[in-house]
Amino acid sequence: MNGQERRERILNDLAASSEPISGGALALKYNVSRQVIVQDIALLRAAEHNITSTNRGYTVSHPLQAERVFKVSHTNEQVEDELNSIIDMGGTVKDIFVNHKVYGRLRVEMNIRCRRDIGEFLFGINSGKSKPLFNITSNYHYHTVTAENEAILDEIEAMLDNKHMLVK
Repeated sequence: MNGQERRERILNDLAASSEPISGGALALKYNVSRQVIVQDIALLRAAEHNITSTNRGYTVSHPLQAERVFKVSHTNEQVEDELNSIIDMGGTVKDIFVNHKVYGRLRVEMNIRCRRDIGEFLFGINSGKSKPLFNITSNYHYHTVTAENEAILDEIEAMLDNKHMLVK
């Protein structure tokens, strides 16, 4: 198998997987070094494939047709409910950002797509090492949420409003 064939197969593997795939796992599968995989990923990105590196491996973003920013406010205890509700309705929490009066806009990529992602996020927060970003702005924050269509985003917005988390 040549490099181009391997890159096509890597892209297919990433597109078919609902979970990130580590560089080490790809290296084992294709009997190459991890460095070769890193180079393959760089070439795929240069070819404008939307591949994201996470702490658990590589993912390829599927084109989503709808994206919306929600301004929300809730307590630390409501984080899990907020995230679970969004992903259970078909949304992906792309990021969180706050508008701080001194530091300006602070944005962090989240890419939360499933309950496993939520569990890992909450484990990190609950370990005591850090607090949620929104604590620096009196619980006010924004999420960019993506979904397959606007109707799903409308349902997510209504749900956040019903839970009294949506800030209008």
